[in-house]
Amino acid sequence: MKTIMLVCNAGMSTSMLVTKMKKAAMEKGVDVEIFAIPVSEVAEQVASKAIDVILVGPQVKFMVSQYKKDYEPKIKVDSINMQDYGVMNGEKVLETALKMLAE
Repeated sequence: MKTIMLVCNAGMSTSMLVTKMKKAAMEKGVDVEIFAIPVSEVAEQVASKAIDVILVGPQVKFMVSQYKKDYEPKIKVDSINMQDYGVMNGEKVLETALKMLAE
């Protein structure tokens, strides 16, 4: 099972996106763990879990370069497309993460 971690300012708005991503994964038969956390918990989660993908919410997009520096190539890092985030398109965000895993 692969693990996808979403990062946002407080971890709340992204929780809605996690729910939609989990639903899309279930419909596609994809076995993934998906969860959301605030920026303040990233280092702790990376140290305690096997994370495969970090997707960063638009409100903290400025953290992407730091996370890439700190965690790639072991963990794939990117930002969530602002439009997909805005409409809470869980299927599209899941597709992004799955493409990252395939690279």
